[in-house]
Amino acid sequence: MVTRLYDGMCRVVPTGKAQRPSGVVSREQFTLSMSHLLKGNSEEKSFLILKMISATEGSVKAREVQKFAEDLVGSVAHVLCHRQELKGWTQDQAPGLAPRVQSLAVQLVSELKLQDGEKLLGPQRLDCDCDRAGLEDWVFRVPHVATFLSVILHRGFLLQQVPLELATLVPQRQVDPDRDFASILDVLSVIFINSQLPREQQHRWRLLFASELHGHSFAQLCGRITQRGPCVVLLEDHDGHVFGGFASCSWEVKPQFQGDNRCFLFSLSPCMAVHTHTGYNDHYMYLNHGQQTIPNGLGMGGQHHYFGLWIDVDFGKGHSKAKPTCTTYNSPQLSAKENFQFEKMEVWAVGDAPEVQLAKNNKSILDADPEAQALLEISGRSRHSEAFREAPDEE
Repeated sequence: MVTRLYDGMCRVVPTGKAQRPSGVVSREQFTLSMSHLLKGNSEEKSFLILKMISATEGSVKAREVQKFAEDLVGSVAHVLCHRQELKGWTQDQAPGLAPRVQSLAVQLVSELKLQDGEKLLGPQRLDCDCDRAGLEDWVFRVPHVATFLSVILHRGFLLQQVPLELATLVPQRQVDPDRDFASILDVLSVIFINSQLPREQQHRWRLLFASELHGHSFAQLCGRITQRGPCVVLLEDHDGHVFGGFASCSWEVKPQFQGDNRCFLFSLSPCMAVHTHTGYNDHYMYLNHGQQTIPNGLGMGGQHHYFGLWIDVDFGKGHSKAKPTCTTYNSPQLSAKENFQFEKMEVWAVGDAPEVQLAKNNKSILDADPEAQALLEISGRSRHSEAFREAPDEE
């Protein structure tokens, strides 16, 4: 990426100057390039990106843009790690081109419009041409391109005089330090999902449930995620597919669908993609237990027995049924097999804790045991000690 930046600056011709080969970057070239990349509009940024991709004028191949995107994403991951800006997340340490680097680059480039006006969907079109107008449109519609360039310049060159706010790019990871664990997520996966969330929920992720820490128990899952505000549900099936969904509202154990049209499904591996609501129905979220005639489990999208994402009450089993796509989210089958098995599951609350949770300053033994609490609620019994709680201390 440093080489690309240098080459791009060398290829910039200041107004009124004749273009001539040179082995150095002049002050004018450096100033103009940095101004375009840091403060420029989409037209100015795309001009520099084109210079960083190719020395020739005119269009470039989509394959060249994808290679640029891979260098861009890989450099961001490197800079964040080197400058200790991971905020508790890890970096993919796979040898060679990290799978998550490639996946995120492919996802970014999938939004690129070629000269024929069509998007780059699939490797079969990598040899098609992309012109300056296509790059300008790409930079305008895909904010990560400009954001990643800013991160590389700010953190790579340590530009202290120009502030850069990373709170909404990389959220703070909050896990009990005495019970830390190896998450399914790395920093690039988190950046991708976080960018799809409402802005007010992008600054912090708090672990609610991890099968590695809390066991393979559906009752534990219910007890730890209900009434906790918006959250991200994530799992990895036995075939290595990583996928999940964003629940925009607090989960509740009840026989009706819940949530709203801010919910979405996503996949991280083998590819990165987000699938938002279609408006066909309002089957956004579903969480139930202890019923005889309707499904018991956690689901998102679709309908009973045909969910876009389903976690069965028999923990470790689920399905992703989409023929051809999920009616609620227009998502394809997310798992490798329609009926899948899994061992790794995580649920992360996003944003600040809801007030109802912060107000809980109680002495009930049930509050220390989410499984016991969930089982009591599922059985339909009331918590008689609720009325005898001590009043919370006033600050």
